[in-house]
Amino acid sequence: MLYIVATPIGNLEDITLRALRIFGEVEMIAAEDTRRTIKLLNHYDIKTKLVSFHEHSDAGKRAWLIDILKEGRDIALVSDAGTPLISDPGAVLVKEAVQAGVEITSLPGACAAITALTLSGHGGAFTFVGFFGKKSSERKAQMACVAKSDVPCVIYESPHALKKTLKTLAETCGGERGVVVAKELTKMHERVYWGTLGEASTFFEDPVKGEFVLIVAANEHKEEVSDEQIKAMIDGHIAQGMTKKDAAGAASRELGIRPNRAYRLTL
Repeated sequence: MLYIVATPIGNLEDITLRALRIFGEVEMIAAEDTRRTIKLLNHYDIKTKLVSFHEHSDAGKRAWLIDILKEGRDIALVSDAGTPLISDPGAVLVKEAVQAGVEITSLPGACAAITALTLSGHGGAFTFVGFFGKKSSERKAQMACVAKSDVPCVIYESPHALKKTLKTLAETCGGERGVVVAKELTKMHERVYWGTLGEASTFFEDPVKGEFVLIVAANEHKEEVSDEQIKAMIDGHIAQGMTKKDAAGAASRELGIRPNRAYRLTL
């Protein structure tokens, strides 16, 4: 069995009884950073073998872990903090384990995105963005989607990029758009800021410390996009060499509409 196990995002008491039992029973724990996970295990006096597994682990490492699982031995997969695969490594290992016929289960627990949402006051649907892409073009496209979103968007950001991200979001979404900025969730220095993007971009000064989750409010003044606007954008993409399918996908992302609506207009 491959156990996907959520671990605390700060406060070591935020661990489930089931997770502690599984840590003590499995053959080994595959951890994103063994130096961080060992602190959790030492706190609860757990002596299970630790092995590293992170985003740079190669196919050979994944094959080795899957071979152990196929032999009938159990492995727990953990990230640095929170729920694995949520902006953390592990997706490829899980997919390959499924293909190999390995049994898999997930143990629920701490997640920074959900914790921040409960503090934000937003209920119902939301979009999880995670960390913005590293390429400028990718970040620009993602921020455009945030600006058009009709549900709140959850964003992770590092301290060195926080102020720049807030400033760019204010420019893209409008300074009056609401935002909640949660810092160091569950830790001693936990702080939650409620305000607008314009206010937040000046409130937070460089340098800042800690880990941040941003909840950007939905666009409540979203204009309805007409079929003619969608068709015009699709035709423009096709003229640049895109296939109909790719052009429809690009238009849906740029206009913030459902992909099926754009695809229907290409038929």
